Amino acid sequence: MKRTLTAVAVAASLIASGASAFDPEDVKKLKKTNECTECDLVAVTLVKAKIDSADLTGSNLQRAYMSEASLIGSSMMRANLSGADLAKAFLALANMSSANLTGADLSKAFMDRTNLSGADLRNANLKGAYLTTADLGDADLSGADLEGADLKGANMKGVILCNTTMPDGSVTYSGC
Repeated sequence: MKRTLTAVAVAASLIASGASAFDPEDVKKLKKTNECTECDLVAVTLVKAKIDSADLTGSNLQRAYMSEASLIGSSMMRANLSGADLAKAFLALANMSSANLTGADLSKAFMDRTNLSGADLRNANLKGAYLTTADLGDADLSGADLEGADLKGANMKGVILCNTTMPDGSVTYSGC
């Protein structure tokens, strides 16, 4: 019985570790072609990487480490970026429509004219983010922290702001 439990525990560990790692071939593909749609990039480290105009549509970038990365003009439509670290990332002109950014760290990210329409930004950290003229239409910012963020000219039509910390530090409950 003890041996069976040990074997089950080892098997579970191997399966869990395999499910949480990125596919090295997908990383090679991204670096070589600047395109990696529907790729497995879970927990990949791309800190300070310059991958402007990349096509990452539908890719799984869950828990990716991309702080200070440059993704200007990149497409991340429908990408899973939940729990990703994008602090101080350059995301101007990026298309992140319908992306899953729950719990993502976007603090001090530069997102001028970024398309975040329909994005799931629940519990995201957007402290000090630069979101001027960004499209946040129909995005869910429930529980998000926007303290110190610049939202000048941003499209906020249809945005859910339930228990959301606003740029001035106040908390709003709009759309709960």
